[in-house]
Amino acid sequence: MSKLYNVSSSPHVRSKLTTGIVMYDVILCLLPATVMGIWHFKLQALMVIAASIVSAMLAEFVFNYIAHRKNTLMDGSAIVTGLLLALCLPASVPLYIPCLGAVFAIIVAKNLFGGLGHNFMNPALAGRCFLLISFSGIVANYAVDGYSSATPLAQMAAGETISITQMFVGNTSGVIGNSAIALFIGGMILWAMGGITFEIPAAILVSFTAFVVLFGGQGSNLNFLLAHLAGGGVIMAAFFMATDPVTSPVTSTGQLLYGILIGILCGVFRIFGSSADSVSYAVVIGNMVTPLIDEISVPVPYGCRKQKEEGEKRFPIPKAAVILCVITLIAGVCLSGVHEMTAETIAEQQLAASAASYKEVCPEAETFEHDDTLSAAVEALDGEVYGTSYGKVYINDIIVGKDASGNTAGYVFSVTSADGYAGNITISVGISADGTVNGISFTELNETAGMGMLCAEPEFKDQFNGVQTDQFTLNKAGDSTSETDINSVSGASTSSGAIVNAVNAALDFYAANVK
Repeated sequence: MSKLYNVSSSPHVRSKLTTGIVMYDVILCLLPATVMGIWHFKLQALMVIAASIVSAMLAEFVFNYIAHRKNTLMDGSAIVTGLLLALCLPASVPLYIPCLGAVFAIIVAKNLFGGLGHNFMNPALAGRCFLLISFSGIVANYAVDGYSSATPLAQMAAGETISITQMFVGNTSGVIGNSAIALFIGGMILWAMGGITFEIPAAILVSFTAFVVLFGGQGSNLNFLLAHLAGGGVIMAAFFMATDPVTSPVTSTGQLLYGILIGILCGVFRIFGSSADSVSYAVVIGNMVTPLIDEISVPVPYGCRKQKEEGEKRFPIPKAAVILCVITLIAGVCLSGVHEMTAETIAEQQLAASAASYKEVCPEAETFEHDDTLSAAVEALDGEVYGTSYGKVYINDIIVGKDASGNTAGYVFSVTSADGYAGNITISVGISADGTVNGISFTELNETAGMGMLCAEPEFKDQFNGVQTDQFTLNKAGDSTSETDINSVSGASTSSGAIVNAVNAALDFYAANVK
């Protein structure tokens, strides 16, 4: 009787593959990037990784205990979440940051939705997005051994020279898991082991590369393309984040659509966005679109089609999505109306702010007026980037300050740098008639609070005051006593460099057209 066969209802499990085996395969394939991160960032990286993994496991255990659920620690999913989150963080973050991110990922993004298999987005990415929104200044600080440094992508955006080889190896500033070659090797091993299929990684990498070629402004420049592929987490997203089986489509067609969507979004955020790295948001958006992709890509077996009742209409788009779109459209219309009603007032306030800025950097002037010759020189630039040595800097305007006697007291240059960490930085640069820089004043500054915004404090901006020079130099190490060296704001070298470039562009324009 013991050898009798039993017939049971589906599903029938015929594979020895378990959740634990899949998760430990992922951990194994992440080891190359983990080792490279620890080798480069030393003990700091190891502590962040340990804190993240331990916090994720504790959160999993405590939640299961309180909710009277089966203990799922041994399936390895909490370890994978903690490890992925840690590899997406800089080694310099305080240890409470990975702990908070791991707890949010496990409890909020995973277990509150029913646990593994029920989460609607990748828990590790949800934890990282939570940290980026809540602690952006800390998570975006890539300081190593006390010295702040921009990531290679930020350096490239600022017009600096970068090493593609160092980017692929991971010997640069950035997150712990920034070794592109280690991630690629691990991803290929995971694919060879059958842990993922090729559709999602291939679709992401191909569509992202195509978008950068078409809209990146460098065409098919190989170094430019390789830099974008090696930096910003694209390879990690393609092989380890977007391929999460719970939050990705189930069919090959759906996975291709899903990968193309994420690749294009990565390109849009990278080329047109204010942040060099927004891959996390692209994957999260792809996760949320997955149900709709499954709806249109999963074939219904013949003979299992539900007969439509009379008057019933098939409507594949979820009702909630339609409602959300309608609400968004109404909100957009309302915001547009408010903008139109307040546009004139805003313009007046901007003019007043500009006038106050002019007075701050040219205090001896009683009136400000345009000079036809200088205005023509600005117009001749035709709104293009000024020069080749200042990054994305634009000369907007030049105003001549006159004293009470009608004599020229100085010149005010309105200059914009598009290389700020969070977007454009627009400053007024006051230069006296003898070429001395009176000072700078900000008319647009939207950098990270507690970091880039510190550039507006006197400790930084007053370094330009009263200096007569042809060019300033950014000193990232700090503590320079030379009057032509501008000490960078700690943790905000990108913002500091953009401002120095803007001032240097104004000095160059002054030397060419006024002096």
